Amino acid sequence: MNELIGRVFRFEKDVYSTRSALYERLASDGQAPKALMISCADSRVVPEHVMQAEPGDLFVCRNAGNIVPPFAQANGGVSSTVEYAVAALGVRDIIVCGHSDCGAMKALAEPGSLSDMPNVAAWLRHSSAAYHVARDAYPTMTKGELVRAISLENVVAQLVHLRTHPSVAAGIARGEISLHGWFIDIHAGQVLALDGDTGHFAPLSDDRPMPVALAAGRRIATGLSALGAAA
Repeated sequence: MNELIGRVFRFEKDVYSTRSALYERLASDGQAPKALMISCADSRVVPEHVMQAEPGDLFVCRNAGNIVPPFAQANGGVSSTVEYAVAALGVRDIIVCGHSDCGAMKALAEPGSLSDMPNVAAWLRHSSAAYHVARDAYPTMTKGELVRAISLENVVAQLVHLRTHPSVAAGIARGEISLHGWFIDIHAGQVLALDGDTGHFAPLSDDRPMPVALAAGRRIATGLSALGAAA
């Protein structure tokens, strides 16, 4: 802990002093983050570090298992963060980011391992679809392969949950929001992204277009424009 406190002092003396103009602008003008990232609370995964983000670039929500519970009237931290990011901050890109060697996904792979952690067990029920998909659709897998499969399927499942949130659903319908599913492979130092067209994860690469889970585009079920519907 003393080492961390020492870094705070270095921030005040070294970092802030050289970036004071940026911090003053953010303090006076407010924030306008480019994206909302929902990632795991795992200490090895630091969204700002992975994306080389500056202060003000990312609106981040972290929790065990990078989970987005389906929308409900009951208040919750993730739901409130999503709603504020979209409705108040106007965020147009939302990233759900999982990672390798995830403790939450390991717990899902071992039913009964959370008997002493009832709150964690209840929270991970929001990832039960990922577990069942991996268990039933990926036969003859080793334990390590199963955990990785659950982790990837969990990103897909949480993107589905994300679309139940009214602010997100409305933004998608207007063509203003893109959804991204990412997976950080800690061992390889690589980021994979979900391609919504193929349903597969592919490595991010600077020599080809970035895979997107759901690209922005108007999605009106009636097929009518807002103007046409009003008429």
